[in-house]
Parts: sequence; structure tokens; C-alpha cells
Amino acid sequence: MPLAGHLRELRSRLVKAIGAVIVTTVVAGLFYKQLIDFVIAPLPGCTTLEGGGPAGSGRCGVIATNGLLSPVTLALKVSLTAGLIGASPVWLHQLWAFLAPGLQRGEKKYTLAFLATGIPLFLVGAAFAYAVLPTTARVLISFTPQQATNILPVDDFLDLATRMVVVFGLSFELPLLLVMLNLAGVLSARRMAGWWRHMVLGIAAFAAIATPSSDPLSMLALAGPITALYLVACAVSWLNDRRRARNDAGRLSPDDSAPLSALHATGQDG
Repeated sequence: MPLAGHLRELRSRLVKAIGAVIVTTVVAGLFYKQLIDFVIAPLPGCTTLEGGGPAGSGRCGVIATNGLLSPVTLALKVSLTAGLIGASPVWLHQLWAFLAPGLQRGEKKYTLAFLATGIPLFLVGAAFAYAVLPTTARVLISFTPQQATNILPVDDFLDLATRMVVVFGLSFELPLLLVMLNLAGVLSARRMAGWWRHMVLGIAAFAAIATPSSDPLSMLALAGPITALYLVACAVSWLNDRRRARNDAGRLSPDDSAPLSALHATGQDG
């Protein structure tokens, strides 16, 4: 296809992808209040400035918005985020449809497998992030002085929740990256298994940084699944290395085939 044809196809794919995002954003905007309530549900909010949170909830804060335009900005931000997530199957399909003609058959197979695995892994990581948000919020609010009331801007919490969702979702892609490097022949299962001490230590340090709370349960909620997925990646890579070794053993190397060729040539001369 000439360059002009590629540009026309790219424009068509972009129009379809952006159109899907706009449609899902408009639909999400009709339910923006429910979406905002879902996002701020982990916050331990108080009913009054003096407190009055649920029994046994500990310290709490006043959930608020800043300024007249803040509610409108918050509604647009929540609707756009939900629209991007809701339209992800469409724009991912458009991206795949644009890239697929330039890939080999084996590359297409692996790419489809990565997409089919990567999207669920990201969603599972995002669900974990939302699950630990209540604990994170309570621990952070507990640092508020006794004589002060914590004002919780919804915009700030939405940014924090978005960062945690992205960090948790991307961290769950680590095993997929390791398997991809193994399939490309860059990283062997033996080397991956030899790194296990450093990997466990690095995962624990990453979990301590990614979860902005000192609660060990929140750290384990992130470090435990990533470590388990790392072990799964090692097992998958080990199976792939065994398969590759069997295939290589079934083929004759040039050194092995040279004597047979010489013998065949000698037989013809005789």
C-alpha cells in the first residue's frame, strides 16, 4: 500500500476510535454522579465538620470540591476516564487492525495472545488498586492532627486513585513482559529463575513505594500477586525453552550435515 493509502487508513482508524470514545464518554456523562460516588466511595467521609463518620471508622475528612467550576471539571474528567475505559475494546481493535497487515503470521499469533492476556491482567491490577484504596485513605487521614479537620478535595483523590490504578495495572504486566522477552530469545528461564531473590526484594520495595500507606496488608496485596505472576512467567518461559530445545535438537546443524553431504557426493563419484 502506498504512503497515501496508509495515511487514509490511519485517518479512518482514528476517526472510528475517537468516535467510540466520544460516544462512551457521552453515555458515561449521563451517569457521572453515580461514577463520582463510586470513585469516592473508599474515602472515609464525615457528615459534619466536627466528624460524625461511621462508627469504628476512626478519623475522617470532609469530602469537598473547590470552586464553582470544580464540579463541572470533575464530571468531565470522570466521564472521559470512563469513556476511555469503556471504548478500549474498540480503539484496541482499531490499533490492531492498522498494525496487523505488516506483521508475519507468527507475530500476529503472539500479538493476539498478548492482547488477550494483557487486558485482563491490567483490569485485575486496577481492581486490586480499588480494593486497597479504603485502607490507603484511612491510613493517610490518620496522620491528621487531632485539632484539625481534613478537607478532602475530590479532584485530588481522583488523581490519587487514577495513579494507583495505572501503577497497579502496569505492574501486573510484568510477567507478560518477561514472557515476551523469553519468546524473543532475549531472556532465558534459567536466568529469570536465578534472579528470584532480587526480584522478590525489588517487588517488595516497589509495593512499599506504590502503596502510600504503612499498612503491611496493602503492601502484601500488591507484592503477593506480582510475585505469584513472576513465578508463573518463569514456568511458562521454562516450558518454552524446553520446546525450543526439542525443536533445535530435531534439526541438523551445518556441522552435522556437512559429513552427510560429503558422503553423498563420494557415493555419486563412485
